[in-house]
Amino acid sequence: MKILIMGAGKIGSVVAWDLAKRTDVEKIGLVDSHLDALARAKTWVNSEKLATHSIDIVGQKSEGSQLMQGYDVGVITLPTRRASYSAIEAAIDARLSTVDILEEYHRRPDKVEIEGLEISGNMSLDEYGEWLHEKAISNQVTIIDGMGFEPGLSNVTTGAAIRKLDKAKSAIVRVGGIPSKETANRHPLKYVITWAFGHVLREYMVKVSVLRNGSVIEVDASSERESFQFSELGRSEELEAAITPGMPSFVYTRKDLESFVAKTIRWPGHWQGIETLKECGLLDITPVAIKGNLTETISATLSIPPRDFVATVLEPKLRQLDGDIDSCIMWNTVIGSLDGRDVRIDYYMWDEADTKNHISSMARVTGFTAASTATMLGHRKIKETGIVAPEDAIHGEVYEGLLQELRDRNIEILETKPEFVQ
Repeated sequence: MKILIMGAGKIGSVVAWDLAKRTDVEKIGLVDSHLDALARAKTWVNSEKLATHSIDIVGQKSEGSQLMQGYDVGVITLPTRRASYSAIEAAIDARLSTVDILEEYHRRPDKVEIEGLEISGNMSLDEYGEWLHEKAISNQVTIIDGMGFEPGLSNVTTGAAIRKLDKAKSAIVRVGGIPSKETANRHPLKYVITWAFGHVLREYMVKVSVLRNGSVIEVDASSERESFQFSELGRSEELEAAITPGMPSFVYTRKDLESFVAKTIRWPGHWQGIETLKECGLLDITPVAIKGNLTETISATLSIPPRDFVATVLEPKLRQLDGDIDSCIMWNTVIGSLDGRDVRIDYYMWDEADTKNHISSMARVTGFTAASTATMLGHRKIKETGIVAPEDAIHGEVYEGLLQELRDRNIEILETKPEFVQ
């Protein structure tokens, strides 16, 4: 099996590292426009299976599509929507079935803050998503959409719980990557960057679609904050969660639910800090005029989006320091009826960074999930075509196989038996 990874950042490198250890993978391609990122990944992965390719997926789409024709499966780990959609278009043209980790449902593109997304033809966003979907079906291509941690593991576990019930009524997903408690105390907002920080700030600002009383409504990101005690898997920690657009596909694929919401987990204090930044307008994207001196004799007025300024100032303070480690936590709850009674099913996970191999927990749960799904695509275990959400692609034997591969990598997901509720 030959697998091509698009993006040589933290996640893409870990996908390559994991695939290199699999006997059923004979060749791994790694694509990025940054030569230094490719060099770092090649040195760290340290495998003869790995070949690097310096291509800009956005600017050299035809070259990217041509390269894809030499591979069996693709994995997209690119940090922006524009790059992700460019890679998906190229993959569909190349008839390359692909896993994408971006937190978006490409069949229904997010209409808020489109981030330079370029649409083929004179189409609306929804028309564009459907065009991609139908083109993938026509080319017999599978695009597994948002297949990492969240979306990804959160989708497939919640989807598994729904399948166990006669009728599911509500689902709430709580997922997050957080620094260790000791690490959190060394950084502002009790947070450390584990993936594209600009996209994290975007998720704190957009309107989020949720299900209420069976209808789709929009609510503010970072709203409906709740505190809870995580007391499973040998842990006992007080955490907080607030709404973010973590599983956008669910309001379309599981619209029979009466209610659904996804929330992001953080340490207490983080969300209060974010709310302060929002209230002060510091996470807005409308440029603000700022007067300043370019030199001692020359002054100028610059227009800067406040969010860009905040991200520039905060990012160095939120980068991982020596000794910093992270964890990934999940607590999903599904309530419905079984044998005439109301029941609930919960899923719990608490994963730690791999300090021996220098792999963050976020890279583990995202990268290993994407790598495993890619190999299942390569073995044709996933039959659906088109743009397919994780909850529709990963079920039955494929779902059990994914959980077993994660267990083999010391990522344990605890599923409770259906418990009767009043």
